[in-house]
Amino acid sequence: MKEFERKPAVSGIFYPSKQEELLSSIKSLFLDRKFGPGNLPPSRDKGKIFGLVSPHAGYVYSGAVAANGFYEISSSSFDTVVIIGPNHYGIGSDIATLEGGTWITPIGNMRINEQLTHEIADNWDVVKFDSLAHSRDHCIEVQIPFLQFFNKGLTIVPIILGKQDKSTAMALGKCLAEIIKKKNVMLIASSDLTHYESNEEAYEKDTRLISSILSINIPEFYSVLHKFRVTACGYGAIGAVMAAAKEMGASTGKLLRYATSGDVIGDTASVVGYSSIAFV
Repeated sequence: MKEFERKPAVSGIFYPSKQEELLSSIKSLFLDRKFGPGNLPPSRDKGKIFGLVSPHAGYVYSGAVAANGFYEISSSSFDTVVIIGPNHYGIGSDIATLEGGTWITPIGNMRINEQLTHEIADNWDVVKFDSLAHSRDHCIEVQIPFLQFFNKGLTIVPIILGKQDKSTAMALGKCLAEIIKKKNVMLIASSDLTHYESNEEAYEKDTRLISSILSINIPEFYSVLHKFRVTACGYGAIGAVMAAAKEMGASTGKLLRYATSGDVIGDTASVVGYSSIAFV
């Protein structure tokens, strides 16, 4: 039987489809001094980092903000990355991972950590093996070329959420923490923040939500989310990574960069908010 291959769904749309162009694009995002880190990886040792919140829009919009997080973790010691994101299309299982195989990008293939996906699914039977849920979505796909830019030898565990309520996020976070606590694993929550509001409204709402993320306060996070109607698409992914990181010893979040699409491209009437946050 042929090994499973997850082929690109948004190559040429969210990021360049040719390897050289993609590598050049990522390099420029790292070197961006206004919204990016302004340097190429690896970074200097940043100490223990448990995970990130990283945006997932097209690289022209959120790529430089995302580069901050990847620069921050580029000197950390890890061999596997658990990437959690929201199911934008509502297809497949509520919580879906992949059983094994490879994830393909224009830069090359990244192995799916079959042992770890099985451990997670065995530990919590709500997690299902479901390739359909992953077939079209961009939230995990856009993170992988950044990882490949500084370490092509990593493996990944992709998890996509159709269900993002607080109890699900906390249960997933606890499940992950139990399994990866003694492993060299990095966590990434793939999420954009406020969608399609004015720049001023996005800043106001996202500032409140980011404050709860930095304090790793999950009840407050969900309270702010609902009270102020913050349209963060991957809120369950953020909640799960917050829960896992806290369980493993993270004490605070560190805001690396926040910007909106309006800041980046100049159209401030209807924007999307992007954050890069590290849990340390």
